[in-house]
Amino acid sequence: MKLYIYDHCPFCVKARMIFGLKNLPLELVVMLNDDEETPIRMIGQKMAPILVKQDGSFMPESLDIVGYVDNLDHQPLLTGPLNPAIGDWLRHIHTYVSKLLYPRVAEAPFAEFATPQARSYFKNKKQQVAGDFEELKKHSAGLIKNVNDDLRKLDKLIVQPNAVNGELSLDDIHLFPLLRSLSLVAGIEYPSRVAAYRDNMAKQTQINLLSSVAV
Repeated sequence: MKLYIYDHCPFCVKARMIFGLKNLPLELVVMLNDDEETPIRMIGQKMAPILVKQDGSFMPESLDIVGYVDNLDHQPLLTGPLNPAIGDWLRHIHTYVSKLLYPRVAEAPFAEFATPQARSYFKNKKQQVAGDFEELKKHSAGLIKNVNDDLRKLDKLIVQPNAVNGELSLDDIHLFPLLRSLSLVAGIEYPSRVAAYRDNMAKQTQINLLSSVAV
């Protein structure tokens, strides 16, 4: 199967995870961020990820892709219970974390920003939502402190390094992409269980962290 993605996109990471967890072959296609024609041709709107199924049809929406792929062999992996505390933690951190991430994503060497036009497209779109990136950067220290505080709270919720609740579940599909995105930020302090979970999930899903280009 083929998956159209942006490398920085956490929703795309969700879709990629299930292929890695099940060790299934996958062809990744990174779209330029300003390429509106390709996704509109496939699904009628600009969004990612988009799965090209075996029959050639297209499937958008990350969780739909996860569910479809997980059940292809009728032996789903994501059968564990959810922990409402993980959902609450994610909802809380998502209230502010984009202000820390967007300016860094805009400068990182992602393939979807291979042209100046593609990079500018992302920057212009996200600044309309989050605010001026240069202004946001001035608040990095406070935002990083908030992340560090919240990661200490998350540390107490992690049951096992190979599954946040002890058995693989949709909580893992939601949590790891956020931790992967945070690996783009220099200065974040990871408690031991959070670090072990993040690193283990990266290996299980076969998805690289972004630490090597952290800023």
